[in-house]
Amino acid sequence: MDLGVMIEGQEGLNWDRWRRIIRTTEDLGFESLFRSDHFFSLSGPHDRDALETFISFVLVAEESSRIRFGPLVSSMTFRHPSLLARMAAQIDLLSGGRFILGMGAGWNVPEHEAFGLPFPPVRERMDRLEEGIQVVRALWGDGPVSFDGRYYQLKDAECFPKPAQSPAPILVGGSGEKRTLRIVAKYADEWNAVGQTVEGYQHKNEVLLGHCDAVGRDASTIRRSMMCGFVIGRDEDGVRAHLARIGEALPMLTRGNPDEVLEGVRNRGWLVGTTSEVVEQIKQREELGIQRIMLQHHAQADFDTLELIAKDVLPQVQR
Repeated sequence: MDLGVMIEGQEGLNWDRWRRIIRTTEDLGFESLFRSDHFFSLSGPHDRDALETFISFVLVAEESSRIRFGPLVSSMTFRHPSLLARMAAQIDLLSGGRFILGMGAGWNVPEHEAFGLPFPPVRERMDRLEEGIQVVRALWGDGPVSFDGRYYQLKDAECFPKPAQSPAPILVGGSGEKRTLRIVAKYADEWNAVGQTVEGYQHKNEVLLGHCDAVGRDASTIRRSMMCGFVIGRDEDGVRAHLARIGEALPMLTRGNPDEVLEGVRNRGWLVGTTSEVVEQIKQREELGIQRIMLQHHAQADFDTLELIAKDVLPQVQR
């Protein structure tokens, strides 16, 4: 099992904090660092800092030497895939081959409305995601690319420099059974399940296996990962204290009885409990074939909790 840190970059992330998160993630021994790709806060006031995602990855490439990193995930509705391919290739090259391009179909309507971005129906968004992945893959390959899709067209396009990895891995996030998991089966190097309980993940994985059979894909060639929210402490008091710190970023978690709140997020697939309990929950997911967990670190300024995980959890679970 690999453990990574996942940051909601639209929730007050500034350059000084981002630099410290990068260095802390690397120094403490986490395997990877991911961040969301959004234009403004989803859970608080819109004047929270929200560093531009791909520009922020240049700092990761420069400030670290070991961790893998990438967006979790970048909406296909935000950028043309040819631009996405160029940015990802150059970040991967700058980092020495550590970039993972996370891609998704897009979902947040207010964000699109605010910035004047089209938000097509779900079928078109899924079609655009599928075409977009093909465009990115083609541009990372050899020779000029001509592509005549329904939504994207290229004529003798080329992408230089190429990624350091040949090719850089593409992660697809989401669990939609009809289209998303079909796209995973056809194109993805990694599937990231979000907001899934153990039982929910087992079902979604069975659906993915069916799609892999249908398209002739060896399912073992797809890396399984899961983004998990978490509330952790050395003891029960520490768990509640961590919940309170998360509540500063997610005010909805401050409403109601703390025990009920903890049960509620546990039922949404979060890792909840003391360090030893969280270790067991991670091992349970590893037994299902999940190879990487991205810990959704909502309390960005809480570096003590990252140190606690590095000391008491990482040695028990990370390869």
